[in-house]
Amino acid sequence: MLPQVAAFTAACAYDRAGFGSSDAGPLPRTTGRVVDELRTLLAAASVRPPHVIVGHSFGGLAARLFAWRHPAEVAGLVLLDPAYPEDWRDPSPRRRERLARGARLCRYGERAARWRVAHAVVALAQAGARPLARRITRAAAAGALHQADEQLLAPLLRLPPDVRILAVRPWTRPSFFQALGSQIASMPVSATEVPVDQDFGSLPLVVISGETNSDAAQLARQARLAARSTRGRHIVAEGSGHWIPLDRPDVVVDAVREVVDAARERAAEGAISTR
Repeated sequence: MLPQVAAFTAACAYDRAGFGSSDAGPLPRTTGRVVDELRTLLAAASVRPPHVIVGHSFGGLAARLFAWRHPAEVAGLVLLDPAYPEDWRDPSPRRRERLARGARLCRYGERAARWRVAHAVVALAQAGARPLARRITRAAAAGALHQADEQLLAPLLRLPPDVRILAVRPWTRPSFFQALGSQIASMPVSATEVPVDQDFGSLPLVVISGETNSDAAQLARQARLAARSTRGRHIVAEGSGHWIPLDRPDVVVDAVREVVDAARERAAEGAISTR
């Protein structure tokens, strides 16, 4: 998507601390810390505000918090099936179990990475021996890997081979599992940092839902979130599940273009300045 976005505006992507190619960062990995680090990174890279911030899932919380803390530095938001702070401030027993299971799996993953089991799993997956890779993964997870957890890993298999090699490499690093585990365990803290009743005013905003993973209640909820801006719009990405950037990158690019155009119009009206 980045080359397509770069065709009409400056485009940047980054790996959060502990993820991808980035070094480990201080714990805990809360939304507030993520926002502070992103702002520092943008300044160090001389990427001048205001920014259109695109956030998927947990990244939606970070995008919202950035806009809340630094409104003059944000020109617009694109939220892809975002997490909601009200769901995680005081999570239900079922959600607490999900958090506990996720953190537990990350501890198993960290152990597998230290024992270099993760290297073997990645090599087998890349060689096409996925059933064996799954069996080894389940064994390393002490039987704790459920079908729902496997679905979180499945998007890696849909990446192009050259990109997949880069995407799975962090899974061999203990720091990745430390960061992810801390992010999961810190969700209640992260959620308290984001206003539940956040008003976006006239900020250009697009909220995108996945069609196949959203029921009527979820679609209505995301439409209400978009309506918190007078320049907000809700889009349903047909044929997409939660992983909208992989399922429908074209929808994401069009949404970013829409928000960038709206931000430029808003700037021309004198509300803010933008490039």
